[in-house]
Amino acid sequence: MIKSEKGQSLTEFALVLPILLLMLCGIIDFGRLGFNYMNQHLTTQEAVRKAGLGNSDTEIETFAKGYIQIKDPESLQVTIVPDDSIRDSGDYVTVTLTSPFEAATPLMDIFFPDSMQISTNSTIRVE
Repeated sequence: MIKSEKGQSLTEFALVLPILLLMLCGIIDFGRLGFNYMNQHLTTQEAVRKAGLGNSDTEIETFAKGYIQIKDPESLQVTIVPDDSIRDSGDYVTVTLTSPFEAATPLMDIFFPDSMQISTNSTIRVE
């Protein structure tokens, strides 16, 4: 006796489709995370270069928030050690940038309950 197998592939596809879509969204999110990290790292290197040239902390922070390509540049936290008031030629200065990252994938908060933070830093000697 031969049974009809009409609709079998459609049923299997319907069962697998949500998993495939979540995987695709996850791949896109990891790509966004990588892009944001690389962009922030480049911004950190450019900002620390400005610190090494003797710019003030306010100028460095304004530059970093204007240079970075994120959804809300005002959420970027800029930390500069030491302050420009005690920074002398020959000292080392470190710039640290921290920004929040929100995943676009649904259900991602199950795996990462707290908001993710991207943090980059760079150090250079003041000229």
